[in-house]
Amino acid sequence: MTTTPVHDADASDESAHPRHLRPVIFATVAGTLIVWYDFYVFGSLGPILASKFYATGTPIGDIIVWLGAFAAGFIVRPVGAVVFGRVGDVIGRKYTLVVTMTLMGLCTFAVGLLPTRDVLGPAAGLLLIALRIVQGLALGGEYGAAATYVAENSPNGRRGLHTGWLQTTATLGLLASLGVVLVSRLKVGEAAFADWAWRIPFLASVFLIIIAAYIRLRLRESAMFVKLKGSGGLSRRPVREMLTTNTIRFAALALLGATMGQGVVWYTGQLYSLYYLEAVYKTPLVDANLIVGAALLAGAPLFVVAGWLSDKIGRKWIMLTGMALAVLTYYPIYESMGNFAPRSGNYNPYMLSLLVFAQVVYAALVYGPMAAFLAELFPTRLRYTSLSLPYNIGNGLFGGLVPLIGLSLIQAAGNELAGLWFPMIVGFICFVIGALFLPETFKVNLETVQTGGLDMPVLASSDA
Repeated sequence: MTTTPVHDADASDESAHPRHLRPVIFATVAGTLIVWYDFYVFGSLGPILASKFYATGTPIGDIIVWLGAFAAGFIVRPVGAVVFGRVGDVIGRKYTLVVTMTLMGLCTFAVGLLPTRDVLGPAAGLLLIALRIVQGLALGGEYGAAATYVAENSPNGRRGLHTGWLQTTATLGLLASLGVVLVSRLKVGEAAFADWAWRIPFLASVFLIIIAAYIRLRLRESAMFVKLKGSGGLSRRPVREMLTTNTIRFAALALLGATMGQGVVWYTGQLYSLYYLEAVYKTPLVDANLIVGAALLAGAPLFVVAGWLSDKIGRKWIMLTGMALAVLTYYPIYESMGNFAPRSGNYNPYMLSLLVFAQVVYAALVYGPMAAFLAELFPTRLRYTSLSLPYNIGNGLFGGLVPLIGLSLIQAAGNELAGLWFPMIVGFICFVIGALFLPETFKVNLETVQTGGLDMPVLASSDA
C-alpha cells in the first residue's frame, strides 16, 4: 500500500512518488525547524539573560530560575497536545500546522520586545513566563501535527526515512539558535550584545515565520485524513475517545516504554551538556556554543540514518539501544569531559565536542525512529491526539526538565555528576518497560492500523 500526498477533499489521488513527497517533507521540516528555533533560542541565551529578568543573588541561582521559566514551556506541552490534538483530529493537520507555528513565532518576537527587570521589576519575569507558556502550548500541538502529516504522506517501508528528516528539526533548531546567537554576538561585540543585541535572535523570528507560513499554506491536507473525513469516520471527541478506549493503554505504553526515555536522552545530550559546559565547567559562551554546535552539526544526519535503519530492522530495539548506551556511559562521558574542561589545565574543545557528539548519537538512536513508531501505534481517527500526548509528556515533563533538575541536584548534593541521576534512572526504567512490553510496528499498514498495530476491534465512528 502506498499513501498519497493528496491534501484536499477534491484533489485527485497521486502515487507517493518522491517528487510529490519532497514538498511535503520540505514544508513540514522547514516550519518545524523554525518552531524549534523559536523554542530553543530562549534556552540558548539563558546564561546571558537570566540576571536581566531574575535576581536570586548568585549567577547559578539566576540560571536555575531562568530554567524554571524555560521549563514552564515544557510543562504545558501536554495541554497543548490535548488542545491542538483535538483540532488536528477534527479539523485537519494542515490548519493546525499553520496555527501552532504562527503562535510560536509571535511569542518569540514578543520576547525580543519585552522590557527587562530594570524597567518593569518582577513583572518582567512574570511576562516572560506567560510567553513561555503560550510557546509551550504551541509546541505541544506542532510536533503531533508534523509527525502525523509526514507519516500519513509516506509509503509503507519508507516511513522511518521520511519522518527521520522531521526528527532532525529539534537538533537543527537548537543548532540554528546557537548559530544566530554566536553570529550576533561576534558581529556587535560582547558589550553591545549583553546590552541590547540579545534581542536580535528573538526579533529575527518574525521573518522566518512569514516565509514558513507561506510555504505551509500551500500544502494540502493529508490524504488519509481526507479519506476518513469523506467516509464520516472522524471522531468528534478524540480526547474522550482516546481516554475511554484501549487506545489509552498504548498511549501509556508509548510514554513509559519509549518517549520518557527518549526525552531525557535527547535533552541531556543536546541541552544539558551546553548548560553543563557553561555553568559547571565555566567554558566561555562562544566556545561552549561552538563545542555543542559542532557536535549537533555532525550528528544531525544520524537522525535520518536511524529512521532509515528502522525501516529495515525495526524501530523498537534501535530506540532502546540508545537508551541503554546512555544509561551505561553517561558517567564516564561526563567524567572525561571534566578532564578536558578549561579548569583542568588540559583544555581541549575538540575532545569536549567529541564527547558531546557521542551523546548526540544516543539521541539520534532514540529519536530518529520515534515519529514513525508513534504514528504506527495509533489509528488515523485518533492519531494526532494519541501521538501528541505521550510525546509531549515524555519530552516536556521528563526531557525538558533535565537541565533544571540536573543543575538543582548538583547545587543540592555538591556533586557535579549528581545531575545525571535523573536521566539515568528514567532511561533505565523506560528501557526495562520498553524491552518487556513495547510492540514492534515497522511493518504496520498505516491506513488500516488499529491501536497498537495489533489485531484489535475497529473503534466505532460515533462518540465513545
